[in-house]
Amino acid sequence: MTVTAVAIHPRPASSSAAAGDRPGTWPEFSFLVVSDTHLGRNDTVAAEKQWEKTAAELARAEGDFILHLGDVVDGRREAQYPHYRRIRDTIGKPVFEIPGNHDPETAFETHLGLASADRSFAHGGVRFVLFNNSRPDSHEGFVTADQLAWLETECGAAAEKDEWLVFAAHVPFHTNKPPDRAWYVKPENGQTAFYELVERHRARCLAMFHGHFHNGVRGWDDRAPLHEVLFPSALYNQDRGLAAKKAPGYNLPEFRPAHTSATFAGGSLTLTVRPTGETGVEGTEKRLPYSAG
Repeated sequence: MTVTAVAIHPRPASSSAAAGDRPGTWPEFSFLVVSDTHLGRNDTVAAEKQWEKTAAELARAEGDFILHLGDVVDGRREAQYPHYRRIRDTIGKPVFEIPGNHDPETAFETHLGLASADRSFAHGGVRFVLFNNSRPDSHEGFVTADQLAWLETECGAAAEKDEWLVFAAHVPFHTNKPPDRAWYVKPENGQTAFYELVERHRARCLAMFHGHFHNGVRGWDDRAPLHEVLFPSALYNQDRGLAAKKAPGYNLPEFRPAHTSATFAGGSLTLTVRPTGETGVEGTEKRLPYSAG
């Protein structure tokens, strides 16, 4: 299957677009997700070597393309982008990155050859909408009025083309408190407006993908049909004991560095966490069914 890029330029959603309607056909394809590679961390080559191992496994894995959910480099180390890209280019699959709070946006765009970090692409009946909601001076997330207008346009375009929607941004929107990180987009920084947008298009909004937490797969499904999922870091993860502490949502019991396989089939999106260096073993799985709520 081919990946078709969608041009990013403002255009009004058609008044005839059925924004509240569920698309007619469930998608059937697989892709891969990786996050938080942090090249240059601690001023050593350890993260680069780990990215080499991860990239080799992504090259062998089944999946039409790869999403990278941010923090490509660590601590705004611009000199690490060429190392990241050299390794990325060995994978042989399209890779779509978004910046994290460790990525300076201008350097990120320049080194990865992007006109804008905010962009979208369509594949297999799904519109993937990628945008930067991070800042280098904060662990919290932020969405501007201009971004919200662009997101509304993207949702309208998805309605016109009978597409599902998957959003990707580094910092989660879902409210979370200790024992979680307590890092998210606060209401005054765009959370309320974003959820209002999702509600207007709720029937076609399948998922919201994030990185940032380094806690393995962490998620919530209390805004059905939207699933909000944080993905594991390819470099390191931590077990914060969320299940034992009865934190809302779920946290899969796998905390090794990993990438994730994602498969749309049979009315669900199934995630399979695949720890780096553990090829040939069954991964930890999470099924995310579509539910109208």
